[in-house]
Amino acid sequence: MEHSSSFNNGHLYAVTACESSGDTLGEGLIRAIRKRDPKARFVGVFGPKMRKAAGKQSLQLFDMEDLAVMGIGEVLKSLPRILKIRRDLISFLKKNKPLVYVGIDAPDFNLHVELKLKESGIPTVHYVSPSIWAWRQSRIYKIKAATDMVLSILPFEKDFYERFDAPCTYVGHRLAREIPMNVPMSAARLALSFSDEAMKSNQIVGVLPGSRVAEIKFLTPEFAEAAYELQKKYPVMRFISATTTRAKAELLSKLWQK
Repeated sequence: MEHSSSFNNGHLYAVTACESSGDTLGEGLIRAIRKRDPKARFVGVFGPKMRKAAGKQSLQLFDMEDLAVMGIGEVLKSLPRILKIRRDLISFLKKNKPLVYVGIDAPDFNLHVELKLKESGIPTVHYVSPSIWAWRQSRIYKIKAATDMVLSILPFEKDFYERFDAPCTYVGHRLAREIPMNVPMSAARLALSFSDEAMKSNQIVGVLPGSRVAEIKFLTPEFAEAAYELQKKYPVMRFISATTTRAKAELLSKLWQK
């Protein structure tokens, strides 16, 4: 990966997301930073929302789908490529010295990057705390060593971090502010265009194979087979799914029809 010393204009921020939920949070983060710093440039691992928010003056080193793998077989097969991406990302950022590195979720990938960058003098932030309060509590020491700050989306996590003298700021989740708590059923029915018969029967089933391409490819055929068997028994039953992009919706539809 080539290093361009002219890319860092003194307003360079590094942000990495590895899946769609992180892409949503990263988009909001990028827009918030740009409001405070109009000259901001961004570099890192982006999804489509982050890429659009970052703009043409920023640099996507890798696409988040490059890191999206599922299943032990695929993980092992992809491991050399993922490790190379991580090495290249660290190398580029050490040379270009961003003001801060923000790793969004994906602790298995981001905490190592954060540790190496922090050791080289680059401030690091981890956005979305791992669930250390639920299991593997000892990870707090790795997080504390790798990060200068954790941005928490759950209110009780800040107290947990304070017990270990680890910096943590509660920021909430942007979707909690954007999605209404109560959606009128009539509006939902109109948007989904299901028949009155299906709605009255309460036989509407959500099919959610995941947000990653690997998850959609792996799980959709199994879900479709189960749905086929259910519909033979309950003919009125209807199924609905949701994806994060049009391309993923087309992939899911294609796999479903097989």
